Amino acid sequence: MTPRLELRSITKRYPGIVANDDISLSIMPGEIHAVLGENGAGKSTLMKIIYGAVQADAGEILCDGKPIPAHTPAVSRALGIEMVYQHFALFESVTVVENIALSVAGSFDLAGLSRQISELSNRYGMPIDPQRRVHDLSVGERQRVEIVRCLLQTPKLLILDEPTSVLTPQAVQKLFGTLRQLAAEGCSILYISHKLDEVQALCDSATVLRNGRVTGTARPKETSAHELARLMVGAELPEMHMSPAIPGEKPVLSVAALSASPADTYGVDLKDISLSVHGGEIVGLAGVSGNGQAELIALLSGERTLRRSETIRIDGKPVGHLNASERRKLGLAFVPEERLGRGAVPTHALWENAVLTAHRAGLTRHGLVDRSRASNFAKGIIERFKVKANGPQSTAQSLSGGNLQKFIVGREIELAPKLFLVAQPTWGVDVGAAAFIRQTIIDLSRAGAAVLVISEELDELFEICDRLYVICQGQVSQSLARSRTSREEVGLMMTRTERSERGEISMGRDAIALQN
Repeated sequence: MTPRLELRSITKRYPGIVANDDISLSIMPGEIHAVLGENGAGKSTLMKIIYGAVQADAGEILCDGKPIPAHTPAVSRALGIEMVYQHFALFESVTVVENIALSVAGSFDLAGLSRQISELSNRYGMPIDPQRRVHDLSVGERQRVEIVRCLLQTPKLLILDEPTSVLTPQAVQKLFGTLRQLAAEGCSILYISHKLDEVQALCDSATVLRNGRVTGTARPKETSAHELARLMVGAELPEMHMSPAIPGEKPVLSVAALSASPADTYGVDLKDISLSVHGGEIVGLAGVSGNGQAELIALLSGERTLRRSETIRIDGKPVGHLNASERRKLGLAFVPEERLGRGAVPTHALWENAVLTAHRAGLTRHGLVDRSRASNFAKGIIERFKVKANGPQSTAQSLSGGNLQKFIVGREIELAPKLFLVAQPTWGVDVGAAAFIRQTIIDLSRAGAAVLVISEELDELFEICDRLYVICQGQVSQSLARSRTSREEVGLMMTRTERSERGEISMGRDAIALQN
């Protein structure tokens, strides 16, 4: 059979780095093919070249045996090639249906398209309101928009870059069912993921990249996750060590009966939320994106303030009325889920981005930024967290998503916070770097810091958390001991599903929740 897609000696260079170096691979009709590698290995660049968003410096791309001339995204879409980016390609000022309409051929029948979007998104367990504006959507909801946009086109080749990072286990299984059906109908799928168990469950074959070159191939179903990780990293993965938590007597963070209306029309009302985090422990907040996490994070971080200051306390002090800067003075550090724009300024150098939150860490002198100290601070983060960058002068937008995440997490941890609030700490980060970040978070907590992790990746929460809460439709469950619940149970709670065999509804004020 003729390959659906064939790459011949693809090479792409940027100043100071070779992103792709003489890469060749092929994918057959109906094949699900994984592309694996560390952050900065060249995966995303290669996918953008296939899609036509980036032009290769050398090499050839063939689709169904024919060379692709004048390669652009429009040409790719005409050939049936669709891509879900890790960093989304959406216009924030318009609605979901208007975004999707821009990539749909034919007249703008927004009413008909809205019905299609609703039907398709609900069928695959990724509900979307077509009339919401994108700037009101969380990261997870934006990812759903991208996936649905592609599925509406009935693609011949679908490129997915970290598609399940914000989905529940149940939604992942629904998506996998969809992908397997697409493959059975002849659609080829290129799949990028750092979740090796997913690669093993879904993919027929895999190509491994390291430092921009192909270093091996594998049959994931016949290869262990450990061996796949070793092929990606080129060495054995570090083992994580988690000593038992010894929580402090009093909570560092306490939230009592917090209710709040959203800042925008399409946000989620928070209803009577109570939770606590003690020093020396890691507490996780699980939930499907768009259930109030963004609203809660804004109130906890100080991006939004409250009239009732006593609703949120840090070390017993009422802080609901304090802004983000004032809360940072009390020992709060914060990693937002959105890297570019909120976690870092895209066009600014890494040393400048370090100053944004670390200026109190000796990076200023007489009220002015000490550029030398800021550069050394950024350099230390790059070295300690193994960030692939051309030094402190590199701009944030020049880094891969995973490397920028490592830098932002490193910047906040270097501040030795008393309270560490982190959203999606390892989203899009490779297995080696994820293990390092998680171990660093564990070490921070065991040194006495209170850590609250907001994540939709249940494997991560179960790996590092001592206790869990679940948020659904703006309500938070009672505290769950990690040892007395399961991923499946929490996944059901995230979607407010009843477990008949347990006789529970685990959400809301009247819930019968799992006990510590």
